[in-house]
Amino acid sequence: MCVGSKSSCSKEELTYHHGFGNHFESEAYPGALPQGRNNPRIVPLGLYTEQLSGTAFTAPRNENRRTWLYRAQPSVSGTSNSFYACGGSDGTVSSSLPEIFGGADWSTDMKLDPNPMRWGAIPLQPGKRINFIQGVHTLLGSGDATCKSGIGIYVYAFNTNMSGSASGGEDLHMYNSDGDFLIVPQQEALWIQTEIGRLTVAPGEICVIPRGIVFTVNILNPENTAEDGSFARGYILEIFRGNFMLPELGPIGSNGLANSRDFLHPTAHYESEDSQANKSCIIVNKFGQHLFQRSNPHSPYNVVAWHGNYLPYKYDLGRFCAVNSVTYDHPDPSIYTVLTAKGDENGTALADFVIFPPRVMATDQNTFRPPWFHRNVMTEFMGLIYGKYDAKKGKNGSGGFVPGGASLHSIMTPHGPDAASYDANVKNPCDEPTKFEGGLAFMFESSAMCKLSQYALNCEQRERDYASCWDGLDRAFPTQAEEEK
Repeated sequence: MCVGSKSSCSKEELTYHHGFGNHFESEAYPGALPQGRNNPRIVPLGLYTEQLSGTAFTAPRNENRRTWLYRAQPSVSGTSNSFYACGGSDGTVSSSLPEIFGGADWSTDMKLDPNPMRWGAIPLQPGKRINFIQGVHTLLGSGDATCKSGIGIYVYAFNTNMSGSASGGEDLHMYNSDGDFLIVPQQEALWIQTEIGRLTVAPGEICVIPRGIVFTVNILNPENTAEDGSFARGYILEIFRGNFMLPELGPIGSNGLANSRDFLHPTAHYESEDSQANKSCIIVNKFGQHLFQRSNPHSPYNVVAWHGNYLPYKYDLGRFCAVNSVTYDHPDPSIYTVLTAKGDENGTALADFVIFPPRVMATDQNTFRPPWFHRNVMTEFMGLIYGKYDAKKGKNGSGGFVPGGASLHSIMTPHGPDAASYDANVKNPCDEPTKFEGGLAFMFESSAMCKLSQYALNCEQRERDYASCWDGLDRAFPTQAEEEK
């Protein structure tokens, strides 16, 4: 059994299992795991056996994902309390939650728009206590969760914990029947409790919560938000099909990019105090983008032991081993892929999570330092965790691509450095290697053509004059001298 590593930002010391796609086992009480079989008639400590399947039973062995849970009460306990749609006025459950996750009805509120887009930092709704579920906004998406097809991209901004935030003061817990969440905190660290165990996830780290796993998102240090009015903010990529995996390394070799050993999985934890274990709560289910809720007579965090490979995990982006050219030109940005999800075509992802970390960008005297101008068969959504991104300054040096903001360049939409960045870098003599240390940006890249929500199109932080940043790119050829010839 793996001893794991201790968290660097936890309010209490947590231990983790290291690896990616590994089969782990963990017990929070000695002797809780059955030995030699998965489903004995008599389970140690009188626990219940439950299997959580993240793939079909018959999925190829190297892709098969499932975890065996040994819990004080099975998930089915309490389901006699039926689910009701959120957003209504039914008195049996909390009505403070939105009807649809992210607030956008994908059948009526999503529209195609090929224009380049940029948004400023996502704000918190003023004058309210907002939990994670309430604070999510859909920006764009493609496909249909009910058909297990496509992706969703969201932003979140919240200032209160899910714990204790139901309208009756109960704890809120959630699971997602639609897909896997990849969460990218930008502001304030998160304390995430799951059936499998607990994680802390700070800005500069990411976490993945697979489909079906119950979780609660709280702010790690809520006293910070109470004292200075700050709030948690970040981004979410959801895939409706498959799971995230490490990209193939090809000729890079056996090392580099995101190394398997740096992915951290939680260890088993259960509510041991009767006051918490038997506490009534609200279970929220994201099901076809709609939210449903029911009351539950006990905590879902009663897994005393588990073994398997279908698990939440986190990753510190600072551990990414960037690979780049040491002679000339820039490799394609796919060289910075942290995680990928398979698409329909071989070599083409449904979604990639790509980062642009501090690194040496170019070494020779004749490589244009910012990214080149580009049109792409993929959708490119970018966010900024901290610092600056040198190819995207705002008009007159203000605003622009800011931490907590985002940009979107859809399939075949032209994009690239703005006029000021282009002119400055053409004049740059490049007499020494260039190291980028100014920030941490990322990209959600997808083969899907995405529609935008009404929130994305109409929110105040959308920069409607974004495309004017390229207006100063004048005709370069022929020059007047060439024409006179």
